[in-house]
Amino acid sequence: MPIELNTPDSLQYQFYPFRNGIFQFRVRAPNDAHLILSGQANETHPVIEVFIGGWQNSKSVIRYNKSQPEVAEAHTPGILSGNELRGFWIRHNDGVVTVGKEGEAAAFLSWRDPMPFYVNYVGVCTGWGASGSWVIDDQGMGDQGYQAPGAFTESRGGFQGGYGGSPCWVPASNGQVPPDAVEGGTDGGEPIFVARARHEGDLIPAKLKPSHGVAYVAWGGGEHGKSDYEVLVGCRPQWIRAQGSSIPPQAVPAGETSGGEPLFVGRAHHEGTVTLGKVQPSHGTCYIPYGGQEIAYTDYEILCC
Repeated sequence: MPIELNTPDSLQYQFYPFRNGIFQFRVRAPNDAHLILSGQANETHPVIEVFIGGWQNSKSVIRYNKSQPEVAEAHTPGILSGNELRGFWIRHNDGVVTVGKEGEAAAFLSWRDPMPFYVNYVGVCTGWGASGSWVIDDQGMGDQGYQAPGAFTESRGGFQGGYGGSPCWVPASNGQVPPDAVEGGTDGGEPIFVARARHEGDLIPAKLKPSHGVAYVAWGGGEHGKSDYEVLVGCRPQWIRAQGSSIPPQAVPAGETSGGEPLFVGRAHHEGTVTLGKVQPSHGTCYIPYGGQEIAYTDYEILCC
């Protein structure tokens, strides 16, 4: 059930668990809807604040550790309303904070934290002459908090043992497939697995084809093989049909561009295969690596865990 609450004109944060790398909410306020990302249910540093509709509802900013200057700023006149609820989302993925509007995949604010920290809670409040009414999506909320500064927990070390059922990325190389790896497609009767790898400053969802000894990423019109990569394990995958920039709210970011845009794991049917690739919301496209090329699909399936 959604959480409904009211916040007075006091700038006093009310805290809720932050899980799965995303916080979705609607707010009715004439100006100054404030949020804070924190490791604890308080304002102890480090913290990241997001001010939506500040400065008389004229701009929105991201502020680090309550200090100026702002680390990100956008001109957003009229973004809030005192008469109707308006929806937004905040993502935190591998230290990248992105803020966007409900129904829009592209962020209007983004910032990469040079010193990422564990985000367990998000606080909400209003102030500067405004009180607010909020509706918070509690999907995935619980008392355990968010697990890591990425889409899933990071796992380091060897492949011995299991991973406790918690989704995580495991480093691997040269075609290695760790236990409990997530199978996402087929190519010539061979299973291919969900992976990711770095290329040209991006962290890109990839397809791991073990017999080739590499994970392939789609980038710049081509298919690029990577002998070092990370493999997703411990996820019970759900593949949801999607189109264009319509990203389901339960989809979890698996990478990001060098500019901070989140990337998701997608797949498409191509020439008798089911091939994994990257979904880039601002392009409205799932790009798959195949046959040396980067191939675009606007109808695809997207991974949810």
